[in-house]
Amino acid sequence: MPQSDLTTRVHALNDRYRHHSAVSVLEHALRDPQAGKLALVSSFGAESVVLLHMVSVTRRDTPVIFIDTEMLFAETLVYQQELAERLNLSGLRIIRADAGDLRAQDPDATLHQRDTNACCALRKSAPLQRALAGIDGWITGRKRYQSGTRAALDFFEVEDETGRIKVNPLAHWAPEDIRTYMDENRLPRHPLVARGYPSIGCMPCTTPVAPGEDPRSGRWRDQDKTECGIHFVNGKMVRKGVSA
Repeated sequence: MPQSDLTTRVHALNDRYRHHSAVSVLEHALRDPQAGKLALVSSFGAESVVLLHMVSVTRRDTPVIFIDTEMLFAETLVYQQELAERLNLSGLRIIRADAGDLRAQDPDATLHQRDTNACCALRKSAPLQRALAGIDGWITGRKRYQSGTRAALDFFEVEDETGRIKVNPLAHWAPEDIRTYMDENRLPRHPLVARGYPSIGCMPCTTPVAPGEDPRSGRWRDQDKTECGIHFVNGKMVRKGVSA
């Protein structure tokens, strides 16, 4: 589809659902022909259970893509298994980097120590793009409050590089909205949240966050990097200082 047509579709979707709730945005997106065939990409991280639960009660067979970088916390892997069973996520797909690519580019699993961008591209971005083949768009759990680079996030956006739509149902939610939804639906927390991890990625690149810090400050701490690279804005991978 021409880029101009895709942009027009996204603008129309944002106008149509601008005043809808997160649940309504998700429900309509999963059924709106303008949004196309969607998949939920989930890290099964600190707040992932909210969207996973919404999908489970809205359209349980929605494809759910979980990227196992093989560098995740053991707690994340256990949490993923428990949630998938509890929510009966029939569309769950667990993806990993190509074994040949790993042997060629990161044979000793130390690439993250030399080049975090290259590691993310190998273990996250490349597997995700393969998994999204044939998918028109994907649902993310990103929110405006998570960092300054996400402050202008809208419900729908264009991924210029791939010609896909991204749906961000929780874009306008505040931390208290997340907590309230979890409490009302009695959803289990990721065990690392209680230990000071409000944003959880790969074990080597995630540290606890002190009170008052940006929730994502523990991701790639002390590096000029704020995103893993799976999000595209204006035709470029989001690495730093870009809304995504």
